[in-house]
Amino acid sequence: MHFNAYGGNGAALAADLVNATDHSPEALEPMLTEHGMLRTELTPAQAGLLRAWAGRLAPVFGETDQDTQIKLINDLLDETASKPYVSAHDGREPHLHFFSVDADIVSRTRDTTAGGLALAMSFSGGRRLGRCDRRGCVTVYVDTSRNGRRRFCSPACANRVNVAAHRARTVTPR
Repeated sequence: MHFNAYGGNGAALAADLVNATDHSPEALEPMLTEHGMLRTELTPAQAGLLRAWAGRLAPVFGETDQDTQIKLINDLLDETASKPYVSAHDGREPHLHFFSVDADIVSRTRDTTAGGLALAMSFSGGRRLGRCDRRGCVTVYVDTSRNGRRRFCSPACANRVNVAAHRARTVTPR
């Protein structure tokens, strides 16, 4: 797990799970592998549990009331068996793990995402756990920008909003 001040891999994995439109094992396996989580094939039952967990993660992103956001994260942490520990395996620098290496993929994912969101909340007050500001877009993100003022999930959404605002300002009466 690569650690950064905004929740590292756990927060990024949480955003990816929430943004996934397909929660089949075939769609989730590459994502979990990319985040260094998957060691064996994912079963349909496990994929279903991760889909349900993604639904629990979603409200954390973009929540503007800090007390509500803290409660949502604490509720997630209450449901995990997370016992954080420091590891320096495979020649890597010491880093934080939130799960037992012997746990199944669902437990490891739940522990990692809840822990990552807790770190993001602790280091940024939750402001970096965003939801796209473009009307109709439901994409969430972890803002790792330098100034922490990201409002959109992608340049495409930002451009759509900015072009629409420009057109609204420059409409000439006929």
